[in-house]
Amino acid sequence: MMMARKMGFMNFVAIGLVVLTIEASFTTAYIAPGPAYPKPISDLKDAIVKGMGFQSDDFKISGFDLRDVLVGKSVAYEFDVEIDKKVLPLKLLEDANRWEYVDLPIFQMEDQVRPGDEKGLVEKEKSEEDMPVLAPFQLAGPMELWIQDAKDMRISLPHDVDAGVLKKVVLADGAVVTVKGAKSVSLRHPIQFPLPFNRTDSGFASGLLTLAERLRHASRAQDSPLLSLRIVGPTSLTSPSTSSASSSNKLKLKRLAPGLVELSSVPKIKPMRINSEIDIQGEATALLTPDHFTSLWPLTSINGSNSNLLGFETLLSSLLGDRGTKEGSFKLLKADVSAQTFVKIGFGVEKKLKEGDEPIFQGLPEWRTKPETVRMHFEVLAKVDGKKIVPERVVQVLPTAIEDTASPNVFLGNATMSNAPIVHPPPIPFTL
Repeated sequence: MMMARKMGFMNFVAIGLVVLTIEASFTTAYIAPGPAYPKPISDLKDAIVKGMGFQSDDFKISGFDLRDVLVGKSVAYEFDVEIDKKVLPLKLLEDANRWEYVDLPIFQMEDQVRPGDEKGLVEKEKSEEDMPVLAPFQLAGPMELWIQDAKDMRISLPHDVDAGVLKKVVLADGAVVTVKGAKSVSLRHPIQFPLPFNRTDSGFASGLLTLAERLRHASRAQDSPLLSLRIVGPTSLTSPSTSSASSSNKLKLKRLAPGLVELSSVPKIKPMRINSEIDIQGEATALLTPDHFTSLWPLTSINGSNSNLLGFETLLSSLLGDRGTKEGSFKLLKADVSAQTFVKIGFGVEKKLKEGDEPIFQGLPEWRTKPETVRMHFEVLAKVDGKKIVPERVVQVLPTAIEDTASPNVFLGNATMSNAPIVHPPPIPFTL
């Protein structure tokens, strides 16, 4: 009997040990030690902490929840203007039209995509195809285009033309093409613009249109185009489509060298050559045509009344100041227009209060319990650059104001109603 009880106790102990072992292994396998972020998000967090100067242990960063990330597409403009030997960097950003919850591939953990995972590779290729691109725009010659993705360049005049791998395309004077699929367009060489920066006699032409016409006529007088642009992305160049079959929109392709072609128009009338000795600054206004009053060369698809164009003109006028009305010049060192993907992420900062933080308590009543920590909420706007997320702007988000409530006796100084004065309001004759 004793032996049977001893064997039953040993079996109970063995079963208990097995259960504890299974439970320990289950806990080790499925419970994570803490929140883990993908590498781009972790690098973004470190950059923000370093940029805001959070080096003390009294700060605690929370948030960066991938489920709350908003993704939007926008266009960024970057310019470097040299005025009086001073370089002024300008960076403008269009407001995103729509913010969505999108699970970008960079948000995935590295261990989620295993080698040989065909599904992951397909999703990666699909994400690269869905990268933002600039809206179609038109370019007019004379100018030259350098193509970075030469293997993916396509020319249609209006039918596709097999011109091989194109690295450079020269647009002759009068040739106009529509660019589609470009991710960015940038200036290859600095350009010098003459001053004064003033408006023309026509009410439709602005100072920027006048500068563009001066540059256009100067390019016509040169043997090679002054304006040189670099285009990034799998791009297509097509002749502008119009309702009427006008011969002025027909383009002719001429091979100049391997990887180099020239596109020229087929006009009905032979164009008149402009003498290089013409005073461009004085004759630019007289040589303007009605179409030039509403379009900006070489971007003929941009109207002169465009709000972005007028805003940039106002900004440039403020930078030039009085110099814009005098004889002289200024340089455009850099001009880059690119389609970008931006993300918005919210995070919180918790700080322990110490001695010397009394200004934080200003406005609080004496009876209010003084907090030991203060919480601040921020929102970061960051740009997706390949496999990195670069912070652009960090804005503090003010929390919802909380109103304090108290009982009436606190405001009356704990006085009873018997001590309150009796007030008789004036009688109202219309009251029954």
